Amino acid sequence: MDVKENLAISKTMLLKVLLPTEVLLDEPVTKVIAEAQNGSFCLLPRHIDFVSALAPGILVFFTQKNEEQYVAVDKGILIKCGREVLVSTYNGVRGNDLIKLKQLVAEHFIELDEQQRTARSALARLEAGVMRRIIDLEEYRHG
Repeated sequence: MDVKENLAISKTMLLKVLLPTEVLLDEPVTKVIAEAQNGSFCLLPRHIDFVSALAPGILVFFTQKNEEQYVAVDKGILIKCGREVLVSTYNGVRGNDLIKLKQLVAEHFIELDEQQRTARSALARLEAGVMRRIIDLEEYRHG
């Protein structure tokens, strides 16, 4: 590896944003700005290892080409260990324009809300079915 490649590597970190069902982001970055419960913070490649609980908000990162990018994240956890930054969150949406990201977040959370309503409805039907079976079994046992 030549000096130029070594210098480029030393100025980057590997950012991974992990959701329960997928890896949303996995790429080299030069800077990460996130928001914790007690305020926002910035991480650079040579900073010390760090762990933080994230507040719902916008995670900002800069690509190797110094392009500002965004990930809207639900609450989660961020771990910086060496040159790797891992973010684990329940929900996340990536975008490169804040206005479009706001729209994507709204659409994504509307979809999640609908899925949650469907799941709650299915769970309620399941619970009602279980209760009916318990009542039927009690009546059978006593009748």
